[in-house]
Amino acid sequence: MSNSHNTSHVTTHVLDTGSGKPAAGVAVTLDMLDGDRWVRIAAGATDDDGRVTSLGPDSLGSGTYRLGFDTGAYYAAGGTETFFPEVTLTFAVSQSQSHYHVPLLLSPFAYSTYRGS
Repeated sequence: MSNSHNTSHVTTHVLDTGSGKPAAGVAVTLDMLDGDRWVRIAAGATDDDGRVTSLGPDSLGSGTYRLGFDTGAYYAAGGTETFFPEVTLTFAVSQSQSHYHVPLLLSPFAYSTYRGS
């Protein structure tokens, strides 16, 4: 599945750094800022490898977008307390490119992200 990240214009991968395993079953949403309101473009959930490979349209125009992760439900399902019940990653697209990969490294009391490839 190494090339599965090319199946959609926007992909993400959630790694539970506390357990060292992919975070399966995390609900993920993709929204676009339209004027002063957010519009839902897509929704999905991470697979057993912690990936969402079919999120978003064929292309993203210039604008501001956000990925939302339901981390509270993910940790609640495992009986783990978390300080962050949700994580929202907002990113700007200035030029349309073929692919945007925005991973999330997650633990109960911290998270980080980066522009992936």
